[in-house]
Amino acid sequence: MLSNQCKRIIDFVNRYGTINPMQALNYCGVMRLAARINDLEKAGYQFKHEPVNDKNRYGEKVRYMRYRKV
Repeated sequence: MLSNQCKRIIDFVNRYGTINPMQALNYCGVMRLAARINDLEKAGYQFKHEPVNDKNRYGEKVRYMRYRKV
């Protein structure tokens, strides 16, 4: 059985196509997106892991993972 956090992640990805850690926190209340994605993959869901290079609000380079349902 999926946790409420996992269900919210699935709903978000079905609606918007992808999810990243900031979206997971702001819209799904999930602090550890990678851990929940791992739970979902163990439950049989498949995700494409897409590394993203970007800049934060201070102009510093950051790298994070974006997840897309396969």
